[in-house]
Amino acid sequence: MAGLALDSGSNPDVSLLHDINGLARSAPAWFDRVMEFVGEYGIMLAMVLVVLWCWWYVRRRGTEEESVAAMAGLVWAPLAAGLALLVNIPIRGFVERPRPFLDHEGIEVLVGGKTDFSFVSDHATMAMALGVGLFVAHRLFGLAAIGLALAEGFCRVYMGVHYPTDVVGGFALGTAVTLLLAPPALGLLTPLLSAVARSGRAGRLVRSRRAPGVGVRGREHRPHERLDFAEPRQGAEPGDNDLAA
Repeated sequence: MAGLALDSGSNPDVSLLHDINGLARSAPAWFDRVMEFVGEYGIMLAMVLVVLWCWWYVRRRGTEEESVAAMAGLVWAPLAAGLALLVNIPIRGFVERPRPFLDHEGIEVLVGGKTDFSFVSDHATMAMALGVGLFVAHRLFGLAAIGLALAEGFCRVYMGVHYPTDVVGGFALGTAVTLLLAPPALGLLTPLLSAVARSGRAGRLVRSRRAPGVGVRGREHRPHERLDFAEPRQGAEPGDNDLAA
């Protein structure tokens, strides 16, 4: 299966690799260092920030039902990314595609130490799984995360550690695992998080700030809601029953 890597003249995958990676050879050294950090760590850190921002947003703006549904998607996103990485282990072992810099000369490698197989890209798989999972939770934040995943794929090719098809395969794997397993996963996570939302301190992590609180004798009321209590009748003795009520 290592025959996936052919000469650039007969394989558009290799030709595109040289075109994108060639930008690194002509770029300033400082820019390559920035791309190295962004492609290796920066975009994944940005993904975490988007997830936290989405969590803060749905708790602040959403209703209780919307908050629980979005939280289920937010929990599913990293779980899906982890499952996709596990699925990728046998795929890499079966394809056994070497890294592009091992089969082709003139590749500008921005990060060393990559000795494992190339297909499919773990970074692209994880990034797209997080992006699609976040899209399930909230459309707007999901689109932003998917955009970051696409940027991650470009960086991996720019850095010279993956072929473009490694990245496309990672995108497909992350999307497939996230969407195919989303219905049963959300079916389990939604009632679980709904129960957590009704609990005490832990529920604050899930429950929307707009959700009603619990008033006197379990009666639900919203913050600052005026509670009306029955006023005693004038002249009535303590313990008298209001028979006319």
